[in-house]
Amino acid sequence: MRVAILGCGYVGLELGRQLDAAGHDPIGVRRSDEGIDAVETAGFDAVQADVTDADSLATVPDVDAVVFIASSGGRDAAAAEAVYVDGLRTTIDHFGNREHPPAHVVYTSSTGVYGDHDGDFVDESTPLDPTTAKTKVLARAERVLLDRTIAHGIEGTVVRFAGLYGSDRYRLSRYVEGPVTEGYLNMLHRDDAAGIVRFALTDGAADDEDVLLAVDDEPVDKWQFADWLANECGEPEPPKVTKAERLAEDGLSEAARRRLTTSKRCSNDLLRDLGYDYDYPTYRDGYRAAIDAYRDGSDS
Repeated sequence: MRVAILGCGYVGLELGRQLDAAGHDPIGVRRSDEGIDAVETAGFDAVQADVTDADSLATVPDVDAVVFIASSGGRDAAAAEAVYVDGLRTTIDHFGNREHPPAHVVYTSSTGVYGDHDGDFVDESTPLDPTTAKTKVLARAERVLLDRTIAHGIEGTVVRFAGLYGSDRYRLSRYVEGPVTEGYLNMLHRDDAAGIVRFALTDGAADDEDVLLAVDDEPVDKWQFADWLANECGEPEPPKVTKAERLAEDGLSEAARRRLTTSKRCSNDLLRDLGYDYDYPTYRDGYRAAIDAYRDGSDS
């Protein structure tokens, strides 16, 4: 299978490595020279193109599947709209109008589209209720993916990522030093994020699902996680802050305020039922390498 990975960055590079190891033909698509260098260093083909420019996308060869995993670079909702909504529509229409269109397009979204559920569990069937400008953009992009792929007769899948961590993104000091605000963490190791997309592309069990909730086995209370992590690292348990204390702080942005008041736990029952096998089923598995590095004096 030949797969174009559009926005082949943190997760996309790992996805390309996994596809290549499994005998598939990944093509990493990036806008910048530095991005192209990263793809080539990862050991598979690279093409320079911009998802918001149909003429640019013409440089990407025909493929069997497209993974849209582009980033807006952490910018505002307008920038996110340009990439996730306009760019996704441009991408699907461009590839869908080719003489040999792909059979499958995967778009990677976020669990942020669920909004607040007061700590209750959510799954693929839970109605969306995004609360921030950016998560509203992500929800609109999901609709674009599902509507435009149907219009072109292409299989479309939304994969909603929980909070990603892994190599270079463990952020141990945030939790070990604190203060840590109360709430739930829904997490997913980078390698499993890539693995779930690969699973959606290559495993027939996922063919009938248009949405997959990508999260590990165990949503965890932030205070519990921080105490566990500190104990494993040989550090004192960090200071804690309640939501009420954080919300009372001066200068708190509206986006930060909404994040603080958004609480949910995400279920991976569907992925487990479909047969996905996690490399890192919980944070205890996923953080082991980072804890060992911290204790050796090389915190990542």
